Amino acid sequence: MYKPFFIWASFFALTAVALGALGAHALKEVLSPEALASFETGVRYQFYHALALFIASFAFAWRPEPLFRWAGRLFIAGIFCFSLSIYLLSGREFLGIGHWTWLGPVTPLGGLLFLMGWWLLAWGGWRNGEK
Repeated sequence: MYKPFFIWASFFALTAVALGALGAHALKEVLSPEALASFETGVRYQFYHALALFIASFAFAWRPEPLFRWAGRLFIAGIFCFSLSIYLLSGREFLGIGHWTWLGPVTPLGGLLFLMGWWLLAWGGWRNGEK
């Protein structure tokens, strides 16, 4: 395993579980149903990409292919852009940040980073896979 990605993946998985519990219990009282559904989307994608980061960690250890390292970096950046922006957008009224209009475009940027990470992971596997 590639230790930095493994640690990040563990952190993101842990916080996804904690945030999921927070959303399921405490935030039901604070957020609208639409905002809560968005929050849950952020949690789900954070967890999916924590698992993808574990894959990148083991893939890079298997073959130290730079594409695997870049895939992991893109997954990390994507989690910050996609999930964090959704968390903030979901709670913007509660948090008093309704005027942060710049958050809207950050979410699709995170989605693009996820797509690029998956592409690089696949490309690295194809280039270095056993025949």
